[in-house]
Amino acid sequence: MLITGLKEKETLLSLTGGRKVFIINCHGCREVHFPEKEAEELQKELQASGNVTGSITTEYVCNPENMKLNLERNMDKIEAADVVFVFSCGIGVQTISEYLENKTVYAACDTYPLPGFQGVTPLEYDCDQCGECYLNLTGGICPITACSKSLVNGQCGGSKNGKCEVDSEMECGWERIYRRLAQIGRLDVLKCPTQVRNFATDKEAAE
Repeated sequence: MLITGLKEKETLLSLTGGRKVFIINCHGCREVHFPEKEAEELQKELQASGNVTGSITTEYVCNPENMKLNLERNMDKIEAADVVFVFSCGIGVQTISEYLENKTVYAACDTYPLPGFQGVTPLEYDCDQCGECYLNLTGGICPITACSKSLVNGQCGGSKNGKCEVDSEMECGWERIYRRLAQIGRLDVLKCPTQVRNFATDKEAAE
């Protein structure tokens, strides 16, 4: 079960910049709330502009085997797009970003805290349901869950040889983010002012 809200329309439109978009909708965990109506309206607007190369609507984007088949069937339309918009929780966005490693993948939604079942992926993705998804600034890798300190302003001074100082078996999340941004040609994002985290939206505050 999830509560997801659509990001600001102006924010999403600014991410397209008139570029071609492929859209992926996840309807798997929408028992409580999913912004289906708002998402449809935004997608119709993008389609009217002629900037949508195609779309997929499926259950559980985070099911990697099923999603892989869906993506492969639509790969020509995905390749024709400059960016991919994913209307799902953060786990779904990370699943798509991992598979489409050479594409810029954007989260169209924020995910809000709600106890209970979330997703079906057997992979090691996690969404902290922080209410303000950072994936669009970090190449589809979550700094809240990939970093032991949940840093949103870059690597700390304690990592060594690409490993986290808190857990020496864990790869530094910001090392992963840097490599990913370099891979998709978006290192310029690191020059943007840090988006200060609003802790009022996280699980502890909500409880």
